[in-house]
Amino acid sequence: MSDWGLPENVARVGAVMIDCHDPEALASFWGEITGSEPEFVYPDYVFMTKLPMNHIRLAFQRVPEDKTVKNRLHLDLGHPDPEAFASHVESLGGAIVARHELDGHGWIVLSDPAGNEFCVTKPHVE
Repeated sequence: MSDWGLPENVARVGAVMIDCHDPEALASFWGEITGSEPEFVYPDYVFMTKLPMNHIRLAFQRVPEDKTVKNRLHLDLGHPDPEAFASHVESLGGAIVARHELDGHGWIVLSDPAGNEFCVTKPHVE
């Protein structure tokens, strides 16, 4: 067992890295919607504080290329009022991309100012 109580060959997710043109601006956006803030700032990188009630942090790295296709990985966020949250995201420069429903459960696909998609739904477990 490792010092974290995990089997020796099992890793723990420490950060989700998001590519972007402006790490500081995107860190500010995500900080507003997750309650985290910049903790480690380096040239071309910003690592946020750990997400509330979690050991994972978001991090942002400057890259030269534009985002051109749909994300292959995205965050699913939980909020008691997804519509109000989506409006807040829009007020910060994000956008509503789509709304979906499956078997009575709905979610909203959003994008951050850099075009990275993420979803919000009512939490499954509170």
